[in-house]
Amino acid sequence: MKELIPIEVIASKIFEIRGKKVMLDKDLAKLYGVETKRLNEQVRRNVNRFPADFMFQLTKEETVNLISQFAISSSRSQIATLKQGQNIKYLPYVFTQEGVAMLSSVLHSKTAVRVNIQIMRAFVKLRHFLSLHKGFEMKLKELEGRLEGHDADISDIFEAIRQLMHLPDENRKITGFKVK
Repeated sequence: MKELIPIEVIASKIFEIRGKKVMLDKDLAKLYGVETKRLNEQVRRNVNRFPADFMFQLTKEETVNLISQFAISSSRSQIATLKQGQNIKYLPYVFTQEGVAMLSSVLHSKTAVRVNIQIMRAFVKLRHFLSLHKGFEMKLKELEGRLEGHDADISDIFEAIRQLMHLPDENRKITGFKVK
């Protein structure tokens, strides 16, 4: 199957919010080739398929935080409005991996199925990368633990070498001939 969207592009649209890896409704709609309004409409029509661990709506603070991190593209005036504490017309929804999988069942198109496969691959790739990162981090901490005790030993060795290099002259035994 020909890839529609590179996995790296999809992975860049996966965020961690409330300790969960999620994608914004806006980004998903764009990937599926539908309007955000239509995507959310289909979700509302099938709300029983989207429990809280599949999908949730962001709070105003979470939305402002995403905007300030340039995760949601918006005009400067929208950012200024949000920061002044005025109301946001629509708070975005976010979907976990399970919620994204459920979207393909409510969006009835071949494109939705193909894009969904790519999104699932991106989630898996991201999870694999994070597990490798954790493994590497654990190995690094283990190595640091081993070396901490060696710092004092290495310092002692260097000190001994320095002492050997600076022996006093009177203690040196002179070998060879002396000229009078």
